[in-house]
This record gives sequence, structure tokens and C-alpha cells, in this order.
Amino acid sequence: MTRIALLILTLGLAACSQTGGQSASDGVFAPSAVDRRADSVDGLLVGHRLMEAGEYELALKAYLRSASERGTDVDVLSALGSVNLKLGRLGQSERLLRQAVEKDPTHVPALNNLGVVLMETGEAAEASRIFQAAFAADSGKSDDIRANLTLALAKIENAPYSDDNNANFALVRRGGGSYLILATS
Repeated sequence: MTRIALLILTLGLAACSQTGGQSASDGVFAPSAVDRRADSVDGLLVGHRLMEAGEYELALKAYLRSASERGTDVDVLSALGSVNLKLGRLGQSERLLRQAVEKDPTHVPALNNLGVVLMETGEAAEASRIFQAAFAADSGKSDDIRANLTLALAKIENAPYSDDNNANFALVRRGGGSYLILATS
């Protein structure tokens, strides 16, 4: 019995002694009260930083918070379209980026990202037109836009069903209503 009493006494004293750990006054815990009168950090800025860090879902939440605070201006719409593009939500991204371009037809990030969405959805002709508008609005300063425009134009020139490519195939009737497409040299 004395061993159990000694063990309980030892554990009780150990719990009361300082172990060198941190206390609430050290500042590692969340503050107990938040000053609600202080200015909050802009949601767009937070969203941009989260995008750079690859935290797209959190960036989307920050951009939505910004939209609720400042409305859906061209910057917010462009940011929402961009984050949806990163999340693979091409339909939502296209819709938001088109709204941004409607509000400001010279907004370079919205134009460029809309062009990227259109390239991803196979609309190379419209994408090249959008990239041309972005390139003109940017005065040709961005190498990324130039590269995107070059890619879109190359994709149009190498379209799989152009007249030049169709001349390389011949349709041969095999009988019984079946046909065979042969490549010609």
C-alpha cells in the first residue's frame, strides 16, 4: 500500500512543478480577444498569397470574402476566375473571366486567363483572338502572353481537319456498304 501512496504523491508533485513548458502569457496561443475595430487584411491580397503557396481552396475562400466586402469588381472576378482555373473548374472559370472582361476589356490578367481556359476547352481560334487582345492591352511586355499567343496560333495552323490534311486521305469503297480511309503519300 505504501508503494501506491508513494506513486500517487510523486505524480501529484510532478503535476504541480514547472516543467519548462510554455505558458499562455508567452504569446504562442491565439489571443483571447480580437479587436474588431482594427482593419482586416484585404481578401485579394490574402488570396494572391495563398495562390502563390498553392493553397487554391483557401484562396477561393479569401477571394469570396473579398467579393462580399468590396463587391464583384474586375479584380475580384479575375481572381475568382483564376482560382477556378487552377482548381480545374473550367466552366466556372470561363464564366467569371468573361464577366471580368465585360467590365474591363483591357484587364490583361483576365484576358490572358480567359485565353488559357479557351485553349484548355479546345477553342484555339477564340483563344488566339483573346490572347491578341491581351497582348495589345499589355503593349507586348509579357513574355507569357506572347508564348500563349504563339501556341494558340500554331494550334490553329496545325488543325487536324484543314484542307491540306484532308488531301492526304482517300476514301475507298470495300463493298457491302463499308468504306476504308487510306492515307496517301
